[in-house]
Amino acid sequence: MKTQVERDGIVTLTSEAADSLKDSHLWNDDLRPTTQAEHSWGGINFVTLWIGMCLVIPSYTMASGLIALGMNWWQALLTIFLGNCIVLIPILLNSHAGTKFGIPYPVFARLWFGSRGAHIPTVARAIVAAGWFGINTWIGTTSIDALLMKIFPAWQNFGLHTAIVFILFWALNVVVGMRGPEGIKWLAMIATPIVGIASAALFIWAVAHIDGLGPIMTAPSKFRSTGQFLATFFPALTGVIAFWATLALNIPDFARQAKNHKSMMVAQAVTLPLTMTIFSFIGIFVTSATVVLYGQALWQPVDLLSHFPTFIVFLGAVVIVISSLTINVGANLVAPARAAENLWPRHITFAIGAVITGLFALVMQPWYLMANFQNYIFGFLGGYGALLGPIDGIAIADYWIVRRRHLALTELYTGNGRYSYSSGFNKNSVYALIVGIVVPLLGLFIPALKFLWDNAWTIGLLIAVGVYSYLMRSNASLLKDGEYEEMTVIVNDAGSGKHAAVNMANQSPENIG
Repeated sequence: MKTQVERDGIVTLTSEAADSLKDSHLWNDDLRPTTQAEHSWGGINFVTLWIGMCLVIPSYTMASGLIALGMNWWQALLTIFLGNCIVLIPILLNSHAGTKFGIPYPVFARLWFGSRGAHIPTVARAIVAAGWFGINTWIGTTSIDALLMKIFPAWQNFGLHTAIVFILFWALNVVVGMRGPEGIKWLAMIATPIVGIASAALFIWAVAHIDGLGPIMTAPSKFRSTGQFLATFFPALTGVIAFWATLALNIPDFARQAKNHKSMMVAQAVTLPLTMTIFSFIGIFVTSATVVLYGQALWQPVDLLSHFPTFIVFLGAVVIVISSLTINVGANLVAPARAAENLWPRHITFAIGAVITGLFALVMQPWYLMANFQNYIFGFLGGYGALLGPIDGIAIADYWIVRRRHLALTELYTGNGRYSYSSGFNKNSVYALIVGIVVPLLGLFIPALKFLWDNAWTIGLLIAVGVYSYLMRSNASLLKDGEYEEMTVIVNDAGSGKHAAVNMANQSPENIG
C-alpha cells in the first residue's frame, strides 16, 4: 500500500495511512506528521521567530557576563558570533528532517532512540527548557516588580511582593502556552517589531547621552596572555553554544511547518548569528553608557529601567513581558510539552504538558541561576551543553549518515515497528550517548584533560557522531533499493504533475539496531 507521498522534497502520509494509525498509542493530533496544507511557514516566519527569541534579556546579559569574566567588548562579540555560527550547523541539519517529514522532535527521536527510548532525549530537552522557562519568567517578574515599586513605593514594604509577582507572571506564561504552538507564528509577528523598536530606542538613547564609546567599550582585555584568554574563551564558547543547543534539538517542532527547505534554511542562517551579535553589541554599548551616566555598570535592563520616569518604566516592563512570553512559548514550552505528550500520547494533551513544564521551571530555581554569571554561563549552560551535544550528534548521524534522509513515517507510530528496535530501545543510541557524555566529563577530574570539559558540547557531539555511525554501520542496507516496506510516490509539481518516480523499500525490524 502507498503510505507516503513526496512532493517537492516534502513527505506526507496518505489519508489511508493516517487513518490506519489513529488508534495507535504513539499517535495524537499534536505528534502526527503535518499535512501538505500545514506546511505554511515562509522564510519571514522563521525570521520573526528567531528575532523574537533572540531579542531577550538572557542574550543581552550574556555579552555583559563575558565582559565581567575578563573579555573586552570585541572578544565578547567574537565569542557570541562564533558560538552561534557553530550551533547553527546542527539547527539546519535537524531542521531538514522536520521539514521533509513534518514530524515533531519527540517523533524524530523515536527514529534513533526507539519508540520508548525516545523519552531519554526528549526528557533531557524538557529539563533544560524548564530551566530557561523559569529564567525568563524570573526576568519578567523583576521587571514587573520594579514597575510596581516605582508607581507604588509602599509595594516594596510588603515582604512577599516579588513572590506574588512571580507566581502571577508564571501563571500568565503557562496559560498563554496552553493555547498551543499554532499561536507562536502570530505572537512572533507581533512581538518582533515591538521588541526591535525598543532595542533600537535604547541604543539611540545611549548614543545621545554620552560622548564616545564609554569605559567598557574602551577597556582592554584583562587577560595577560593568550593562554589566559583561551582558558576562559572555550568554556564561554560552550556556554554560548548551549544557549541555543536546546533549539538545535527540537527545531523540527518549527521546521515541520516550513513551505520548503530553501526559505527555511536561508532565513535561519542569516537571522540567528546576526541578531544575536547585533543585540549583544547593543547590550555592551548601553551597559558602557550606564558607567558614564550612573557611575556603575548596570548589567540588567531592569536596573536601568529604575532610573527612568514612571511612564518609560511601564513601557520597558511591557516590552520585557512581551519578549519573555515570546521566547517562553516558542523556545521553552513547546518541546517539554510535547515530551510530556510523548510519555502518554493517548491521555496527555499539549495543555497538560504546558502545566508540567511550568512546574519543572519552579523546581529549577531560576532565582539561583540568575544570581551571578558564574552559575549562569559555566554551571547551567556549560553543564547541559555536555549532555545535549551527544544527543545532537546521534540525531545528525542517524538521519544524515545512517539513513541518508530516508525513513518510513508509519513505522514511527507503530509500537512493534522497525523503530521499536529491542523492547522500544535502540541500544546503540544509549551507548553513543554514554560515551559522548563520559569522555568530556573526564576533563572535570583530570586537569590535563580539562580542554575536554571546556569544549564539552562540541567534543560530545563529534564523539557521538563517530560512535553511533560505527555501531549502526550494519544498517547501511537500509539505503538499498527494494529494502523498505514503505512505498514512496515522488510527485514532480514543477512539471506536469506526473509521478516522477516510485521508491520501493523493504527492511525487516530485526535487521535494525
